Amino acid sequence: MNKIFVFAFFLLTYCGYSQQDAWVYFTDKPNSQYYFDNPLEMLSQRSLDRRSNQNIAIDIKDVPIHQPYVDEIITAPGIDVKAKSKWLNAVHVRGSVDDIQNLSSLTFVDYIQFADASLNTTGKIKNGSKNVVMQKVNKQMDTEALFNYGNSGNQIQMLNGHSLHQANYTGTGKIIAVLDSGFLNVNSAPAFERLFTNNLILGGYNYVSQSADVYSLHNHGTMTLSCMGGFVDGQLVGTAPDAQYYLFVTEDVTEENPVEESYWVEAAEEADRLGVDVISTSLGYYQFDNPNYGHAYSDFTGDEAYASKGANIAFSRGMIVVASAGNSGASAEPLNHVGVPAEATNVLAVGAVRNNEDRALFSSVGPSFDGRIKPDVMAQGQEATVAYNNVMISSGTSFSCPILAGMITSFWQAAPNLTNEQVIDIVKQSSDKFANPDNAYGYGIPDFQLALDLAQLSVNDPSKGKFLVYPNPTHNNLFVSFPNGFDEAKLILYNALGQNVFERSIQNSQTAVSLEDLNSGIYFYKINSSSLVQSGKIIKN
Repeated sequence: MNKIFVFAFFLLTYCGYSQQDAWVYFTDKPNSQYYFDNPLEMLSQRSLDRRSNQNIAIDIKDVPIHQPYVDEIITAPGIDVKAKSKWLNAVHVRGSVDDIQNLSSLTFVDYIQFADASLNTTGKIKNGSKNVVMQKVNKQMDTEALFNYGNSGNQIQMLNGHSLHQANYTGTGKIIAVLDSGFLNVNSAPAFERLFTNNLILGGYNYVSQSADVYSLHNHGTMTLSCMGGFVDGQLVGTAPDAQYYLFVTEDVTEENPVEESYWVEAAEEADRLGVDVISTSLGYYQFDNPNYGHAYSDFTGDEAYASKGANIAFSRGMIVVASAGNSGASAEPLNHVGVPAEATNVLAVGAVRNNEDRALFSSVGPSFDGRIKPDVMAQGQEATVAYNNVMISSGTSFSCPILAGMITSFWQAAPNLTNEQVIDIVKQSSDKFANPDNAYGYGIPDFQLALDLAQLSVNDPSKGKFLVYPNPTHNNLFVSFPNGFDEAKLILYNALGQNVFERSIQNSQTAVSLEDLNSGIYFYKINSSSLVQSGKIIKN
């Protein structure tokens, strides 16, 4: 009897997931030279300007996916193409295992990766797939609407962001892309009237329904947008009220499926094409409806998951990606860890604190599987002031993320000569736990006035005679930007005991200094040049 029951259960499970999801990767992009010769055919002028300002060259990832390849996949028997990515040169498909495997016979198909990792060796379902704990991860913290809350000051003042606002740094001239589940009533709610009056909503797209309708489905994106762009006099002021916004729906609220990661990458690519500066995304992926699709904690090495790969490429194009750390901090190991895409190497993962700066218990923790600090920074996420139809309070890293993303955008307006890497580096350095980061708070709560002071001292005016040392924290490579008039110097690192552990001569033309042979820890640096000596602290992860 038990054997019959087990067989019946297996049969139902297998039949329930007879349609599989997979990514089909292509070998090349045959028409790439045309796009290199005509870059405005693939990127807007604003996108090209962002690259130029940060010395980022266009490359093969920028070239559109070869549409004839996509068309041939579309016409293949039993195949439904759900999404595509030029960055990863891949399409997301759905179909039976056999129909998907048949695509490997096409000459332009490089390889196929099933969302169910157990299918990637033989192409057949086999026993012993990922050991997945069947527990739902709360990606979007349920709204706790208590009453119309009239004071959003704490969540801005905690970051010392009001000092930037008082200096008229409110995001003007910067563009934020919001990737979320829907923006219900943004086009009619009072909190967003100012955005429309000032033409700050630039457009959007719904990747789930393949339509321009972003205003009639789900209110989660509405509330996250309010943390940045909302404005109700005396009740709510967003952290970037004068930035411009694109609104992208990438989250399918009816199911949990890895195709949402593919929609996310599509939206990030479009954000890049349009010249967006900052991506704010209060979404996270760990488990899916089909348990075989779920990510394992061992996948969280910074560039393994599909959306994490896309987020890292977005960073390499000159954008800043800010993501919510997740709301699973109270879950059992390993589901309490920061998920995709916040775990990505170059994503700024934002955890949540209460109004007294204590960590919210729901805020997901680190480290990443490979030992990196996650979350990166913190902002108020418990009882944050947000807006839907009315101003209310709500809780989740879904709100600490946009509060921080908007503040970063206003900061970048104040320090426009910074690269995206320098922005993230300085924001971390301004945080209150920078010298002693941990897996609950990361580097802590940023101080944006301090960040602006650091930026103005070390970057905006090279004639001030300061070396810029970044990224800090660093992993393997350290960069040193020279002030005007200096061509060479000596870099010395000391450990906590004051011992000289590293010494190199560096030149102005040098691209990077390798610290690969140093152990992780806190070091003190000294840069000696002909007439300038500079010292400071560096953290190696």
